[in-house]
Amino acid sequence: MFGIPGKQAVTLTPAAAKQIARLMDKQSSKGLRIGIKKGGCAGMEYTMDYVSEVNPMDETVEQDGARVMIAPMAQMFLFGTEIDYETSLLEAGFKFRNPNVSEACGCGESIKFKDA
Repeated sequence: MFGIPGKQAVTLTPAAAKQIARLMDKQSSKGLRIGIKKGGCAGMEYTMDYVSEVNPMDETVEQDGARVMIAPMAQMFLFGTEIDYETSLLEAGFKFRNPNVSEACGCGESIKFKDA
């Protein structure tokens, strides 16, 4: 596990935890797995997938009935990230407030990390 002992890699806002718990129930999954992949105009993109089995190599964050697993290769990029769920008149979705991001593309779909 990457990071500081006793400190979670990511935190969830109450809105994010509620939405993740709702999605887990709806999909009968054990949680959402968050990762990073190459892509987009800034170079990297977040991934989110439903999981049916917990990978022991993933870091698991549990809060208010929600479970998020962080893929091993993504842990160092996500450490310190706050995940929120926002709804507006035109859209709804998860928002990542990640202190490790050095720039993001204009559409908000891809990011670039410091020293990556």
